[in-house]
Amino acid sequence: MFHMGLNSRVVKFGLLILGISVAGTAMSQSVRDQQIAERLAPAGQVCLAGEDCASGAPAATSTAAASSAAFDAGATYDQYCAMCHNTGMAGAPRREDADHWTARVADAGFSTLVGNAINGVNAMPPRGMCATCSDDDIASLVEYLSGASAE
Repeated sequence: MFHMGLNSRVVKFGLLILGISVAGTAMSQSVRDQQIAERLAPAGQVCLAGEDCASGAPAATSTAAASSAAFDAGATYDQYCAMCHNTGMAGAPRREDADHWTARVADAGFSTLVGNAINGVNAMPPRGMCATCSDDDIASLVEYLSGASAE
């Protein structure tokens, strides 16, 4: 009889361990499914001009105007332009060479320099790698870089 009771206890203990492991697996699967769902959730939403967004605020009517209001030519130059124009890399005209910029503006004109900056020229890629810069932002950068103005 003692022998039968020991076997029964071992079986019960084994079933208990099996039940705990199955429950743990089911709970971890639930957590894993929740984490996957969070990673697959949309990062944002599309909000067109004139529509109300989920926040309830109307969308901006002009994203270009909004970005231009906060545009900082010095900071943008430092981020996108300085690497080449401070060192002369790949033949880029150096920022501190005022005589070169004066001659360049006189020869080609400010609008041509802006057009070259927008479209790219020689080794310079279009917009100098600033994909978020508007045409007006590029003109401000050319003005900052050359010391010349659009007038």
